[in-house]
Amino acid sequence: MYSNVLVPLAPDHGAVRDGAMEVARALLKPGGRITVLTVLEAIPAYVAQYLPVDQAERNRAEMAAELAAEFAGQADVATEVRHGHAAQAILDAADEGGHDCIVIASHKPGMQDYFLGSTAARVVRHARCGVHVLR
Repeated sequence: MYSNVLVPLAPDHGAVRDGAMEVARALLKPGGRITVLTVLEAIPAYVAQYLPVDQAERNRAEMAAELAAEFAGQADVATEVRHGHAAQAILDAADEGGHDCIVIASHKPGMQDYFLGSTAARVVRHARCGVHVLR
């Protein structure tokens, strides 16, 4: 059982949210904490030039509000939104937050994943804590 579980959810996380949270709760020690993390990829420069200067921060604030509303009333759940490359941001959050387990969803790998590696695969390879992968 783990005391500090990180659950990364993609911005379109609806389909995997319930399963990931169920597994995280099953792995959580009584009195433990779950952190739900969403990572927003950087807006490409060729797109950003046509957007307001503060668009990235507005996107982050909107996502943070959505997550906070979704998990409101769950005292053992904290939410966090970061910008950056998904795998690296998840690994950084796990290290900085002292998480002892990551519960992450994965898709069935396609040919491109064998060459580039999926986010879940990169997290599994580089995490300094336990990783539970959902399929």
